[in-house]
Amino acid sequence: MEWDWAFVWQIMPTLLAGLKLTLLVTLLAAVVAAVLGLALAILRRSGNRAVARGTAALSEFIRGTPLLVQLYFIFYVLPDIGIRLPALLAGVIGMGLHYATYTAEVYRAGIENVPRGQWEAARATNLTMRQTWVHVIVPQAVPPMIPVLANYLIAMFKETPLLSAITVLELMNQAKSVANTYYRYIEPMTLVGVFFLAMSLVSVVFLRVLEARFGRMAK
Repeated sequence: MEWDWAFVWQIMPTLLAGLKLTLLVTLLAAVVAAVLGLALAILRRSGNRAVARGTAALSEFIRGTPLLVQLYFIFYVLPDIGIRLPALLAGVIGMGLHYATYTAEVYRAGIENVPRGQWEAARATNLTMRQTWVHVIVPQAVPPMIPVLANYLIAMFKETPLLSAITVLELMNQAKSVANTYYRYIEPMTLVGVFFLAMSLVSVVFLRVLEARFGRMAK
């Protein structure tokens, strides 16, 4: 089967619509992962041992089960107990919650990487807790986090095809639909690969720039 450019331009609007949805899901899930991850990291550092251990156990459980299983549970099992979520929302929550357990470890490692003397120096100079976090801890903790968080963002983007299992019309699902409709697979599947590669490369460049900027701020 030969490559058909006319067919490519015919299906391009459909694939671009899927790409837009893929990017939207990735960005929303990244926000959820960032916020929930920070909350989990704080709970892991709680002085209450029950809270800290319970949070750790929950995180280990989520990390230890496949994302696909979690998506199925949220979209297909929760309705049995009266919780029905739109496919897009279920996908965002599922991916965000899954990756929050990873970002929590990144946050925790970054915070613990700040020398203890920095905390003591902040207290010695009568800085408030807010000033300590904003002016002392965060500027030192954030730069080492950037490369790891960048990798998780890219991994999240690459895992969006799993959302086709819960009927989200992201890029891969749109490509499969086109391929099954026209019985042509080479063009849509090749374009999917090109789109994922292009977006991953753009993300890497952007995040390297961000990493360099935070690195300069920390000096």
